Amino acid sequence: MSTTIPSQPQQQQQQRRYILHTDSVFRVEPGKPINYNANNPLVRLLDIMQNAQVAAEREHYLMESVQYLVPYSYLELYGPQAPFQDMLTPETQDFKTDFQKQNIKDFVTTDAQLMRGLVSAGNWTGPFLRLSYNGSPDSQLSKMTNQQLGSSIKLFLKVNGVQTPQLITVPYNLNADRYEIEIWGYPGDNLYDLLDEKGKAAMSRGELIVRNDLIHGSASDFDRDGKDGLYMGDVSRSNSMHPLWPMHVELAWVNQNENIWDSQNGTNYHYEFNMLVRGWESYLGVGMSPNPHGGVGFLEYRNLLSNYFYPNHPKELGRQLNDYNFNAYGNKQHMQDHEDFMAVDYMDLHVMKPGCGIGLHRHRDNQEIFLMMSGQGYMVVGDWCKTPERERCFEIRTLKAGHFAMLKGGNLHGLMNAKDEDASLFMFGGYD
Repeated sequence: MSTTIPSQPQQQQQQRRYILHTDSVFRVEPGKPINYNANNPLVRLLDIMQNAQVAAEREHYLMESVQYLVPYSYLELYGPQAPFQDMLTPETQDFKTDFQKQNIKDFVTTDAQLMRGLVSAGNWTGPFLRLSYNGSPDSQLSKMTNQQLGSSIKLFLKVNGVQTPQLITVPYNLNADRYEIEIWGYPGDNLYDLLDEKGKAAMSRGELIVRNDLIHGSASDFDRDGKDGLYMGDVSRSNSMHPLWPMHVELAWVNQNENIWDSQNGTNYHYEFNMLVRGWESYLGVGMSPNPHGGVGFLEYRNLLSNYFYPNHPKELGRQLNDYNFNAYGNKQHMQDHEDFMAVDYMDLHVMKPGCGIGLHRHRDNQEIFLMMSGQGYMVVGDWCKTPERERCFEIRTLKAGHFAMLKGGNLHGLMNAKDEDASLFMFGGYD
């Protein structure tokens, strides 16, 4: 039997960016292979995603746009293979070729789940946000109220700094056994007339609401036409589905009588949709170049990641070094520097067969890019540590052909090909 050994808390960066935590690392017995087909955590996570409810019929939703946040409180990880099987603290795992050393064994979810994406009604296509809370007796709020929650709870909510003036009532959804609210950014007052019967019923019981103060924008805000030479970070910046800027959600849950709170001891819960994805619809800038580099004809370009051209945009290619990280030159004598660039020391091509999943894992130092060349998959990025931006979460998005996700050092990540056709993937990265 494997032995559970607490991992050492992650050391904090300067300015206390990371918050301490403790997970468990399981020692892998030499010569005993792990059965990854049994209770695989990637499959279990995607089951949670597939079981997520929506307020209206799915025909209203652009499902490839939908993004999921599944918060978790605790991880179990496998330790490295022999001969390093007793080296269980990530800070000392300096051998770069053992990619099994931080595979995920299991995880424990918390009570909340979040979704956002694009939805259509009439001639409008725009964003929605769905918030969900565990309705079973073992939820935090149910325990604090001695299992007396009733048919609804309430919610304090702030989205990208905009706070609701009153608490929002969140009705119980019997089909999901969860308290759930879905907020649309529809700009008119006739949404009810445009919904199907399921959507009308959800609106009547208060599960589906319109709040333009919290959720707003249109998918057409980011149409390609007329965007030449513009910095896309300045285009429709308040759009709730902006392709560059994160959506930050702060919330707390309270019982119907408003006297018992699940608010993380008054600090509230912080979540953020912030997976770094770029591609044909997500870019820093776009334009048309005649006679490119002295050639002929016209070249349409999209700037995806850049440390120049856009001085007001973060240098996303860089990373902050902890004292246990290797720098780009393979040593730890770097005084916790910041590297503005991304070094690359491997490039791989993969063909993911139908039903193939790259398991949930993390690399201590590695920055990595997953570029989908053909097909599509469900990309998962998760948090090694809690940060000021969000509680520890798995974030799930559809990764389409021509789009890539960028992983930072310590990010948990995985990718699932759920289609019945091959998916082609180009991966490159460095440091680990």
